[in-house]
Amino acid sequence: MTFQPPYSPSIFRKKDGTSEGRPVAIDSRIEQAMDLVKNHLIFAVQEEVRVLKEQIKELMEKNSKLELENSLLRNLASPEQLQKLQSQDRCNMHDTKVMSF
Repeated sequence: MTFQPPYSPSIFRKKDGTSEGRPVAIDSRIEQAMDLVKNHLIFAVQEEVRVLKEQIKELMEKNSKLELENSLLRNLASPEQLQKLQSQDRCNMHDTKVMSF
């Protein structure tokens, strides 16, 4: 029983009929496949970076608006309301620390 390779051995032979070219042909195909994988990965990473940059920009804009709104509301609030808010913040921070353990 003889082994039949799943490819044509002729693709690995040099023009003179010897099989010395086999490692070169395999190396070439491996290099082409690696280049293809590399190109796909680079494209995917570039696309992900683009999306993340957009999200960062949107979040920064939203944060700026919220900071402005917060500042305006604090200016309009009475000292009693601010004190109540600060005590609520302390309680919430304490609850968060307790939950994280």
